[in-house]
Amino acid sequence: MAEDLILEMRHITKRFGSVVANEDVNLKIEKGEVHALLGENGAGKSTLMNCLYGMYDSYEGEIFYNGKKVSIHDPKDAIALGIGMVHQHFMLIPALTVIENVILGLKENKAVLDLQAAAKKFTELGKKYSMEIDPWVKVEQLSVGQQQRLEILKALYRGCQLLILDEPTAVLTPSEVDSLFEMMKKLTSEGHTVIFISHKLNEIMKICDHCTVLRRGKIAATVAIKDVKSREELATLMVGKEVKLTTEMKPPKLLEERLVVEKLCCNNDRGVQALYDVNFRLRGGEILGICGVDGNGQSELIQCITGLRETTGGKISINGKETTGLGARDILKLNVSHIPEDRHKFGMVGPMNIEENMTLISYKENLYSKKGFLNWKWIGKHSQEICDTYQVKTPDVKELAQNLSGGNQQKFVVGRELERIPQLLIAVHPSRGLDIGATKYIQSQIVAQRDAGTAVLMVSTELDELIELSDRILVMFAGKVMGIVDRKDASRETLGPLMAGISES
Repeated sequence: MAEDLILEMRHITKRFGSVVANEDVNLKIEKGEVHALLGENGAGKSTLMNCLYGMYDSYEGEIFYNGKKVSIHDPKDAIALGIGMVHQHFMLIPALTVIENVILGLKENKAVLDLQAAAKKFTELGKKYSMEIDPWVKVEQLSVGQQQRLEILKALYRGCQLLILDEPTAVLTPSEVDSLFEMMKKLTSEGHTVIFISHKLNEIMKICDHCTVLRRGKIAATVAIKDVKSREELATLMVGKEVKLTTEMKPPKLLEERLVVEKLCCNNDRGVQALYDVNFRLRGGEILGICGVDGNGQSELIQCITGLRETTGGKISINGKETTGLGARDILKLNVSHIPEDRHKFGMVGPMNIEENMTLISYKENLYSKKGFLNWKWIGKHSQEICDTYQVKTPDVKELAQNLSGGNQQKFVVGRELERIPQLLIAVHPSRGLDIGATKYIQSQIVAQRDAGTAVLMVSTELDELIELSDRILVMFAGKVMGIVDRKDASRETLGPLMAGISES
Protein backbone atom coordinates (compact mmCIF):
# COMPACT_ATOMS: atom_id res chain seq x y z
CA MET A 1 0.00 0.00 0.00
CA ALA A 2 1.31 3.43 -0.91
CA GLU A 3 3.09 5.26 1.95
CA ASP A 4 1.41 8.57 1.17
CA LEU A 5 -2.10 7.21 1.84
CA ILE A 6 -3.58 7.84 5.28
CA LEU A 7 -6.89 6.14 4.46
CA GLU A 8 -8.20 3.54 2.06
CA MET A 9 -11.80 2.30 2.13
CA ARG A 10 -12.31 -0.78 -0.02
CA HIS A 11 -15.61 -2.11 -1.41
CA ILE A 12 -17.78 -0.41 1.23
CA THR A 13 -21.48 -1.28 0.94
CA LYS A 14 -23.99 -0.02 3.52
CA ARG A 15 -27.69 -0.88 3.51
CA PHE A 16 -30.62 0.44 5.53
CA GLY A 17 -33.20 -2.29 5.07
CA SER A 18 -33.93 -2.38 1.35
CA VAL A 19 -32.21 0.98 0.73
CA VAL A 20 -28.59 0.78 -0.48
CA ALA A 21 -26.88 3.98 0.74
CA ASN A 22 -23.35 3.05 -0.37
CA GLU A 23 -22.55 0.44 -3.03
CA ASP A 24 -19.02 -0.95 -3.54
CA VAL A 25 -17.31 2.35 -2.71
CA ASN A 26 -13.50 2.57 -3.00
CA LEU A 27 -11.94 5.72 -1.57
CA LYS A 28 -8.28 6.73 -1.19
CA ILE A 29 -7.16 9.77 0.83
CA GLU A 30 -3.57 11.08 0.78
CA LYS A 31 -1.82 12.39 3.89
CA GLY A 32 -1.79 16.16 4.28
CA GLU A 33 -4.48 16.94 1.70
CA VAL A 34 -7.96 18.42 1.76
CA HIS A 35 -10.12 15.87 -0.05
CA ALA A 36 -13.69 16.83 -0.98
CA LEU A 37 -16.68 14.50 -1.01
CA LEU A 38 -19.29 15.91 -3.38
CA GLY A 39 -22.72 14.60 -4.27
CA GLU A 40 -26.43 15.34 -4.33
CA ASN A 41 -28.56 15.08 -1.19
CA GLY A 42 -28.83 11.41 -0.27
CA ALA A 43 -25.86 10.40 -2.47
CA GLY A 44 -24.27 8.62 0.52
CA LYS A 45 -21.52 11.06 1.57
CA SER A 46 -22.41 11.32 5.27
CA THR A 47 -23.25 7.60 5.42
CA LEU A 48 -19.79 6.67 4.13
CA MET A 49 -18.11 8.93 6.69
CA ASN A 50 -20.35 7.62 9.48
CA CYS A 51 -19.09 4.12 8.62
CA LEU A 52 -15.51 5.40 8.90
CA TYR A 53 -16.23 7.17 12.21
CA GLY A 54 -17.93 4.14 13.76
CA MET A 55 -21.46 5.58 13.84
CA TYR A 56 -22.45 2.51 11.80
CA ASP A 57 -20.58 -0.77 12.22
CA SER A 58 -22.70 -3.15 10.14
CA TYR A 59 -21.40 -2.75 6.58
CA GLU A 60 -19.50 -4.74 3.99
CA GLY A 61 -15.89 -3.92 3.01
CA GLU A 62 -12.55 -3.08 4.61
CA ILE A 63 -10.87 0.04 6.02
CA PHE A 64 -7.10 0.61 6.04
CA TYR A 65 -5.70 3.46 8.15
CA ASN A 66 -2.01 4.37 7.96
CA GLY A 67 -1.40 1.17 6.03
CA LYS A 68 -3.03 -1.17 8.55
CA LYS A 69 -6.40 -2.87 8.36
CA VAL A 70 -8.57 -1.55 11.19
CA SER A 71 -11.92 -2.43 12.77
CA ILE A 72 -13.96 0.60 13.83
CA HIS A 73 -17.06 -0.37 15.81
CA ASP A 74 -17.87 2.95 17.48
CA PRO A 75 -16.58 6.56 17.62
CA LYS A 76 -14.26 5.67 20.53
CA ASP A 77 -12.34 3.33 18.19
CA ALA A 78 -12.13 6.11 15.57
CA ILE A 79 -10.95 8.71 18.11
CA ALA A 80 -8.31 6.29 19.44
CA LEU A 81 -6.96 5.93 15.87
CA GLY A 82 -6.81 9.71 15.43
CA ILE A 83 -9.98 10.18 13.37
CA GLY A 84 -12.25 13.11 14.31
CA MET A 85 -15.59 14.14 12.82
CA VAL A 86 -17.61 17.34 12.98
CA HIS A 87 -21.16 16.38 12.11
CA GLN A 88 -23.65 18.45 10.12
CA HIS A 89 -25.78 18.65 13.28
CA PHE A 90 -23.47 19.28 16.21
CA MET A 91 -22.97 16.67 18.94
CA LEU A 92 -22.90 19.11 21.85
CA ILE A 93 -24.80 19.27 25.16
CA PRO A 94 -26.20 22.84 25.43
CA ALA A 95 -26.53 22.88 29.24
CA LEU A 96 -22.84 22.07 29.80
CA THR A 97 -19.91 24.48 29.52
CA VAL A 98 -17.52 24.47 26.56
CA ILE A 99 -14.75 22.65 28.47
CA GLU A 100 -17.19 20.10 29.93
CA ASN A 101 -18.25 19.25 26.37
CA VAL A 102 -14.61 18.93 25.29
CA ILE A 103 -13.58 16.44 27.98
CA LEU A 104 -16.87 14.52 28.10
CA GLY A 105 -16.14 10.81 27.66
CA LEU A 106 -12.35 11.21 27.76
CA LYS A 107 -10.35 8.96 30.07
CA GLU A 108 -7.95 10.89 32.30
CA ASN A 109 -5.14 9.16 34.19
CA LYS A 110 -5.74 11.30 37.27
CA ALA A 111 -8.14 10.37 40.05
CA VAL A 112 -9.52 13.92 40.18
CA LEU A 113 -10.73 15.70 37.04
CA ASP A 114 -8.63 18.84 36.47
CA LEU A 115 -10.93 21.19 34.54
CA GLN A 116 -8.53 24.13 34.98
CA ALA A 117 -5.68 22.27 33.26
CA ALA A 118 -8.03 21.09 30.49
CA ALA A 119 -9.30 24.67 29.99
CA LYS A 120 -5.71 25.97 29.75
CA LYS A 121 -4.81 23.36 27.11
CA PHE A 122 -8.04 24.11 25.21
CA THR A 123 -7.41 27.89 25.29
CA GLU A 124 -3.86 27.42 23.96
CA LEU A 125 -5.24 25.26 21.13
CA GLY A 126 -7.81 27.95 20.29
CA LYS A 127 -5.09 30.63 20.14
CA LYS A 128 -2.92 28.43 17.91
CA TYR A 129 -5.68 28.05 15.30
CA SER A 130 -7.24 31.53 15.77
CA MET A 131 -10.50 30.02 17.07
CA GLU A 132 -10.62 31.34 20.63
CA ILE A 133 -13.68 30.44 22.72
CA ASP A 134 -14.28 31.06 26.43
CA PRO A 135 -14.02 27.54 27.98
CA TRP A 136 -16.36 28.44 30.85
CA VAL A 137 -19.37 29.70 28.87
CA LYS A 138 -22.33 27.35 28.36
CA VAL A 139 -22.75 25.93 24.86
CA GLU A 140 -26.36 27.20 24.69
CA GLN A 141 -24.94 30.75 24.82
CA LEU A 142 -22.70 30.26 21.77
CA SER A 143 -23.60 31.30 18.23
CA VAL A 144 -23.82 28.57 15.60
CA GLY A 145 -20.44 29.61 14.21
CA GLN A 146 -18.83 29.36 17.65
CA GLN A 147 -20.34 25.89 18.13
CA GLN A 148 -18.77 24.89 14.81
CA ARG A 149 -15.35 26.06 16.03
CA LEU A 150 -15.86 24.25 19.32
CA GLU A 151 -16.54 20.96 17.51
CA ILE A 152 -13.31 21.33 15.49
CA LEU A 153 -11.25 22.24 18.57
CA LYS A 154 -12.79 19.31 20.46
CA ALA A 155 -11.58 16.91 17.73
CA LEU A 156 -8.09 18.48 17.75
CA TYR A 157 -7.97 18.36 21.57
CA ARG A 158 -8.53 14.61 21.29
CA GLY A 159 -5.52 14.27 18.99
CA CYS A 160 -7.14 13.74 15.61
CA GLN A 161 -4.92 13.44 12.52
CA LEU A 162 -7.75 12.89 10.03
CA LEU A 163 -10.57 15.42 10.42
CA ILE A 164 -13.93 14.86 8.71
CA LEU A 165 -15.96 18.06 8.23
CA ASP A 166 -19.57 17.39 7.20
CA GLU A 167 -21.04 20.52 5.56
CA PRO A 168 -18.87 22.76 7.78
CA THR A 169 -19.71 26.04 6.02
CA ALA A 170 -23.50 25.55 5.92
CA VAL A 171 -23.89 27.71 9.04
CA LEU A 172 -21.00 30.15 8.61
CA THR A 173 -20.75 33.71 7.32
CA PRO A 174 -18.21 34.63 4.60
CA SER A 175 -15.66 35.91 7.14
CA GLU A 176 -16.09 32.76 9.25
CA VAL A 177 -15.60 30.61 6.12
CA ASP A 178 -12.35 32.46 5.39
CA SER A 179 -11.19 31.79 8.97
CA LEU A 180 -12.11 28.11 8.64
CA PHE A 181 -10.12 27.80 5.40
CA GLU A 182 -7.08 29.46 7.00
CA MET A 183 -7.33 26.96 9.84
CA MET A 184 -7.61 24.05 7.36
CA LYS A 185 -4.47 25.26 5.53
CA LYS A 186 -2.62 25.45 8.84
CA LEU A 187 -3.75 21.92 9.76
CA THR A 188 -2.65 20.39 6.44
CA SER A 189 0.69 22.26 6.59
CA GLU A 190 1.26 20.49 9.94
CA GLY A 191 0.50 17.08 8.42
CA HIS A 192 -3.18 16.75 9.29
CA THR A 193 -5.62 15.50 6.65
CA VAL A 194 -9.12 16.89 6.06
CA ILE A 195 -12.11 15.23 4.38
CA PHE A 196 -14.42 18.06 3.36
CA ILE A 197 -18.07 17.20 2.63
CA SER A 198 -19.70 20.09 0.81
CA HIS A 199 -22.21 21.13 -1.84
CA LYS A 200 -20.51 24.47 -2.44
CA LEU A 201 -18.57 24.16 -5.66
CA ASN A 202 -16.68 27.45 -5.33
CA GLU A 203 -15.38 26.36 -1.90
CA ILE A 204 -14.24 22.99 -3.23
CA MET A 205 -12.44 24.75 -6.08
CA LYS A 206 -10.78 27.12 -3.58
CA ILE A 207 -9.63 24.85 -0.74
CA CYS A 208 -9.45 21.21 -1.92
CA ASP A 209 -6.70 19.15 -3.57
CA HIS A 210 -8.87 16.25 -4.81
CA CYS A 211 -12.61 15.70 -5.12
CA THR A 212 -14.47 12.38 -5.09
CA VAL A 213 -17.99 12.60 -6.53
CA LEU A 214 -20.71 10.24 -5.27
CA ARG A 215 -23.85 9.62 -7.28
CA ARG A 216 -26.65 7.38 -5.95
CA GLY A 217 -24.30 5.73 -3.47
CA LYS A 218 -21.56 4.92 -5.98
CA ILE A 219 -18.30 6.65 -6.91
CA ALA A 220 -18.87 8.63 -10.12
CA ALA A 221 -15.37 10.14 -10.36
CA THR A 222 -12.27 11.27 -8.45
CA VAL A 223 -10.54 14.31 -9.90
CA ALA A 224 -7.59 16.56 -9.05
CA ILE A 225 -8.98 20.07 -8.53
CA LYS A 226 -6.10 21.61 -10.51
CA ASP A 227 -7.43 19.73 -13.56
CA VAL A 228 -11.03 21.01 -13.16
CA LYS A 229 -11.73 23.99 -15.40
CA SER A 230 -14.97 25.32 -13.83
CA ARG A 231 -17.70 24.89 -11.21
CA GLU A 232 -20.02 23.79 -14.03
CA GLU A 233 -17.75 20.81 -14.70
CA LEU A 234 -18.05 19.66 -11.06
CA ALA A 235 -21.82 20.24 -11.10
CA THR A 236 -22.20 18.09 -14.22
CA LEU A 237 -20.16 15.29 -12.60
CA MET A 238 -22.36 15.46 -9.49
CA VAL A 239 -25.78 15.56 -11.14
CA GLY A 240 -24.97 13.60 -14.31
CA LYS A 241 -26.28 16.36 -16.56
CA GLU A 242 -25.67 20.04 -17.21
CA VAL A 243 -26.80 22.38 -14.41
CA LYS A 244 -27.64 26.07 -14.84
CA LEU A 245 -25.83 27.97 -12.06
CA THR A 246 -27.64 31.32 -12.34
CA THR A 247 -31.22 32.24 -11.41
CA GLU A 248 -33.10 34.58 -13.76
CA MET A 249 -34.64 37.68 -12.16
CA LYS A 250 -37.20 40.00 -13.76
CA PRO A 251 -37.62 43.59 -12.48
CA PRO A 252 -39.99 43.56 -9.45
CA LYS A 253 -43.68 44.49 -9.80
CA LEU A 254 -44.34 46.06 -6.41
CA LEU A 255 -47.71 45.65 -4.67
CA GLU A 256 -49.05 46.88 -1.32
CA GLU A 257 -47.07 46.66 1.94
CA ARG A 258 -47.22 43.18 3.49
CA LEU A 259 -44.84 43.61 6.43
CA VAL A 260 -44.13 46.77 8.44
CA VAL A 261 -41.64 46.71 11.33
CA GLU A 262 -41.39 49.89 13.42
CA LYS A 263 -38.90 50.63 16.22
CA LEU A 264 -38.75 46.92 17.12
CA CYS A 265 -36.85 45.96 20.28
CA CYS A 266 -36.46 42.60 22.03
CA ASN A 267 -34.17 40.65 24.35
CA ASN A 268 -32.25 37.44 23.63
CA ASP A 269 -32.49 34.21 25.64
CA ARG A 270 -30.16 35.62 28.31
CA GLY A 271 -32.34 38.69 28.85
CA VAL A 272 -29.86 40.99 27.10
CA GLN A 273 -31.21 43.43 24.50
CA ALA A 274 -30.85 41.88 21.02
CA LEU A 275 -32.73 44.37 18.77
CA TYR A 276 -32.54 48.18 18.87
CA ASP A 277 -35.28 50.19 17.07
CA VAL A 278 -35.38 48.06 13.91
CA ASN A 279 -37.39 49.69 11.09
CA PHE A 280 -38.21 48.43 7.58
CA ARG A 281 -41.11 47.87 5.17
CA LEU A 282 -41.64 45.01 2.72
CA ARG A 283 -44.03 45.04 -0.23
CA GLY A 284 -45.61 42.26 -2.25
CA GLY A 285 -43.59 41.30 -5.32
CA GLU A 286 -40.13 41.91 -3.83
CA ILE A 287 -37.43 39.97 -1.98
CA LEU A 288 -35.83 41.74 0.97
CA GLY A 289 -32.65 39.93 1.99
CA ILE A 290 -31.26 40.18 5.51
CA CYS A 291 -27.55 39.71 5.98
CA GLY A 292 -25.08 40.02 8.81
CA VAL A 293 -22.57 37.96 10.75
CA ASP A 294 -24.38 35.17 12.61
CA GLY A 295 -25.65 36.30 16.02
CA ASN A 296 -26.32 39.97 15.25
CA GLY A 297 -30.05 39.86 15.85
CA GLN A 298 -31.31 38.17 12.67
CA SER A 299 -32.69 35.14 14.57
CA GLU A 300 -34.42 37.30 17.19
CA LEU A 301 -35.92 39.53 14.47
CA ILE A 302 -37.48 36.56 12.65
CA GLN A 303 -38.70 35.07 15.94
CA CYS A 304 -40.46 38.34 16.82
CA ILE A 305 -42.12 38.56 13.39
CA THR A 306 -43.28 34.91 13.51
CA GLY A 307 -44.59 35.06 17.09
CA LEU A 308 -41.87 32.88 18.61
CA ARG A 309 -40.38 35.65 20.79
CA GLU A 310 -41.90 38.48 22.81
CA THR A 311 -41.03 42.04 21.86
CA THR A 312 -39.99 44.67 24.42
CA GLY A 313 -40.96 47.62 22.24
CA GLY A 314 -42.12 48.65 18.79
CA LYS A 315 -44.78 47.38 16.43
CA ILE A 316 -45.20 44.71 13.73
CA SER A 317 -47.97 44.67 11.08
CA ILE A 318 -48.59 41.83 8.62
CA ASN A 319 -51.01 42.14 5.70
CA GLY A 320 -52.51 45.28 7.26
CA LYS A 321 -53.08 43.79 10.72
CA GLU A 322 -51.01 44.57 13.81
CA THR A 323 -49.47 41.28 14.99
CA THR A 324 -47.31 42.48 17.89
CA GLY A 325 -47.83 39.97 20.70
CA LEU A 326 -49.71 37.39 18.61
CA GLY A 327 -48.68 33.72 18.80
CA ALA A 328 -47.15 31.74 15.95
CA ARG A 329 -50.38 29.95 14.93
CA ASP A 330 -52.35 33.22 14.67
CA ILE A 331 -49.60 34.76 12.54
CA LEU A 332 -49.41 31.76 10.16
CA LYS A 333 -53.20 32.07 9.70
CA LEU A 334 -52.60 35.50 8.11
CA ASN A 335 -51.35 33.77 4.94
CA VAL A 336 -47.76 33.60 6.20
CA SER A 337 -45.30 30.78 5.47
CA HIS A 338 -42.13 30.27 7.49
CA ILE A 339 -39.07 28.24 6.49
CA PRO A 340 -37.38 28.18 9.91
CA GLU A 341 -33.72 28.59 10.82
CA ASP A 342 -33.57 25.26 12.66
CA ARG A 343 -35.67 22.66 10.83
CA HIS A 344 -35.33 20.15 13.70
CA LYS A 345 -36.50 22.56 16.38
CA PHE A 346 -39.15 24.55 14.49
CA GLY A 347 -39.83 22.86 11.12
CA MET A 348 -40.44 19.15 11.64
CA VAL A 349 -40.95 16.35 14.16
CA GLY A 350 -38.35 13.63 13.53
CA PRO A 351 -40.28 10.63 14.93
CA MET A 352 -43.35 11.53 12.80
CA ASN A 353 -43.57 10.42 9.17
CA ILE A 354 -43.52 12.77 6.18
CA GLU A 355 -47.28 12.97 5.63
CA GLU A 356 -47.83 13.68 9.35
CA ASN A 357 -45.24 16.46 9.15
CA MET A 358 -47.05 17.88 6.11
CA THR A 359 -50.20 18.36 8.24
CA LEU A 360 -48.54 20.19 11.16
CA ILE A 361 -49.72 23.67 10.14
CA SER A 362 -52.79 22.98 7.99
CA TYR A 363 -54.53 20.05 9.72
CA LYS A 364 -57.67 22.14 10.46
CA GLU A 365 -58.06 23.31 6.85
CA ASN A 366 -60.80 21.91 4.58
CA LEU A 367 -58.88 19.53 2.33
CA TYR A 368 -56.83 18.19 5.24
CA SER A 369 -59.78 17.25 7.43
CA LYS A 370 -63.52 16.55 7.23
CA LYS A 371 -65.81 16.89 10.24
CA GLY A 372 -62.90 16.74 12.65
CA PHE A 373 -61.22 13.70 11.04
CA LEU A 374 -58.02 13.91 9.04
CA ASN A 375 -58.41 13.06 5.35
CA TRP A 376 -55.39 10.73 5.14
CA LYS A 377 -56.10 9.67 1.56
CA TRP A 378 -55.81 13.26 0.30
CA ILE A 379 -52.93 14.06 2.70
CA GLY A 380 -50.93 11.07 1.41
CA LYS A 381 -51.53 12.05 -2.22
CA HIS A 382 -50.69 15.72 -1.58
CA SER A 383 -47.55 14.80 0.41
CA GLN A 384 -46.36 12.57 -2.45
CA GLU A 385 -46.94 15.40 -4.95
CA ILE A 386 -44.79 17.77 -2.84
CA CYS A 387 -42.05 15.11 -2.52
CA ASP A 388 -42.11 14.57 -6.31
CA THR A 389 -42.07 18.32 -7.08
CA TYR A 390 -39.22 19.10 -4.68
CA GLN A 391 -37.34 15.86 -5.42
CA VAL A 392 -37.41 14.55 -1.84
CA LYS A 393 -35.65 11.17 -1.91
CA THR A 394 -37.68 8.83 0.28
CA PRO A 395 -39.05 5.26 -0.07
CA ASP A 396 -42.57 6.68 0.52
CA VAL A 397 -44.42 9.34 2.55
CA LYS A 398 -44.80 6.90 5.48
CA GLU A 399 -41.03 7.16 6.08
CA LEU A 400 -40.05 8.82 9.37
CA ALA A 401 -38.68 12.34 8.82
CA GLN A 402 -35.63 11.56 10.99
CA ASN A 403 -34.58 8.80 8.56
CA LEU A 404 -34.11 11.24 5.66
CA SER A 405 -30.79 12.94 4.91
CA GLY A 406 -30.52 16.55 6.12
CA GLY A 407 -30.94 17.90 2.58
CA ASN A 408 -34.11 15.88 1.98
CA GLN A 409 -35.56 17.05 5.31
CA GLN A 410 -34.91 20.63 4.20
CA LYS A 411 -36.57 20.03 0.82
CA PHE A 412 -39.82 18.73 2.28
CA VAL A 413 -40.00 21.59 4.84
CA VAL A 414 -39.41 24.14 2.05
CA GLY A 415 -41.91 22.36 -0.23
CA ARG A 416 -44.60 22.33 2.47
CA GLU A 417 -44.22 26.08 3.11
CA LEU A 418 -44.10 27.14 -0.55
CA GLU A 419 -47.11 24.99 -1.47
CA ARG A 420 -49.23 27.05 0.93
CA ILE A 421 -48.92 29.96 -1.59
CA PRO A 422 -48.44 32.69 1.05
CA GLN A 423 -48.78 36.45 0.82
CA LEU A 424 -45.71 36.76 3.07
CA LEU A 425 -42.91 34.19 2.90
CA ILE A 426 -40.26 34.26 5.62
CA ALA A 427 -37.36 32.11 4.45
CA VAL A 428 -34.41 31.57 6.79
CA HIS A 429 -31.42 29.79 5.18
CA PRO A 430 -33.74 28.14 2.62
CA SER A 431 -30.91 26.34 0.79
CA ARG A 432 -28.94 25.24 3.87
CA GLY A 433 -27.49 21.77 3.31
CA LEU A 434 -28.83 21.46 -0.25
CA ASP A 435 -26.83 20.32 -3.26
CA ILE A 436 -26.40 22.71 -6.18
CA GLY A 437 -29.27 21.24 -8.23
CA ALA A 438 -31.73 21.42 -5.32
CA THR A 439 -30.46 24.88 -4.32
CA LYS A 440 -31.09 26.30 -7.78
CA TYR A 441 -34.55 24.70 -7.90
CA ILE A 442 -35.55 26.11 -4.47
CA GLN A 443 -34.19 29.54 -5.41
CA SER A 444 -36.18 29.52 -8.66
CA GLN A 445 -39.35 28.63 -6.69
CA ILE A 446 -38.77 31.51 -4.24
CA VAL A 447 -38.30 33.89 -7.18
CA ALA A 448 -41.49 32.47 -8.75
CA GLN A 449 -43.37 33.28 -5.51
CA ARG A 450 -42.00 36.85 -5.65
CA ASP A 451 -43.03 37.17 -9.32
CA ALA A 452 -46.54 35.98 -8.36
CA GLY A 453 -46.84 38.85 -5.85
CA THR A 454 -45.59 37.25 -2.62
CA ALA A 455 -43.53 39.42 -0.27
CA VAL A 456 -40.35 37.48 0.60
CA LEU A 457 -38.19 38.16 3.64
CA MET A 458 -35.06 36.03 3.24
CA VAL A 459 -32.28 35.54 5.78
CA SER A 460 -29.10 33.87 4.58
CA THR A 461 -25.44 33.64 5.53
CA GLU A 462 -24.76 32.96 1.83
CA LEU A 463 -23.79 36.42 0.62
CA ASP A 464 -23.74 35.29 -3.02
CA GLU A 465 -27.29 33.95 -2.65
CA LEU A 466 -28.53 37.25 -1.19
CA ILE A 467 -26.82 39.35 -3.86
CA GLU A 468 -28.24 37.14 -6.64
CA LEU A 469 -31.85 36.93 -5.38
CA SER A 470 -32.63 40.08 -3.36
CA ASP A 471 -34.23 43.27 -4.68
CA ARG A 472 -32.94 45.03 -1.55
CA ILE A 473 -30.60 43.86 1.23
CA LEU A 474 -30.94 44.97 4.85
CA VAL A 475 -27.66 44.65 6.79
CA MET A 476 -27.67 44.02 10.55
CA PHE A 477 -24.92 44.52 13.10
CA ALA A 478 -25.25 44.22 16.90
CA GLY A 479 -29.05 44.24 16.67
CA LYS A 480 -29.24 47.44 14.61
CA VAL A 481 -30.00 48.13 10.94
CA MET A 482 -26.75 49.42 9.37
CA GLY A 483 -28.38 50.19 6.03
CA ILE A 484 -30.60 48.91 3.22
CA VAL A 485 -28.77 48.43 -0.09
CA ASP A 486 -30.53 48.26 -3.50
CA ARG A 487 -29.83 45.29 -5.77
CA LYS A 488 -27.83 47.38 -8.26
CA ASP A 489 -25.44 48.53 -5.50
CA ALA A 490 -25.09 45.19 -3.66
CA SER A 491 -21.67 43.55 -3.69
CA ARG A 492 -19.26 41.97 -1.22
CA GLU A 493 -17.42 45.30 -1.16
CA THR A 494 -20.51 47.38 -0.26
CA LEU A 495 -22.02 44.85 2.19
CA GLY A 496 -18.82 43.75 3.96
CA PRO A 497 -18.11 47.01 5.87
CA LEU A 498 -21.78 47.27 6.95
CA MET A 499 -21.64 43.67 8.25
CA ALA A 500 -18.57 44.69 10.27
CA GLY A 501 -20.45 47.62 11.83
CA ILE A 502 -19.02 50.41 9.68
CA SER A 503 -21.94 52.67 8.77
CA GLU A 504 -22.64 54.07 5.30
CA SER A 505 -21.78 57.58 6.45
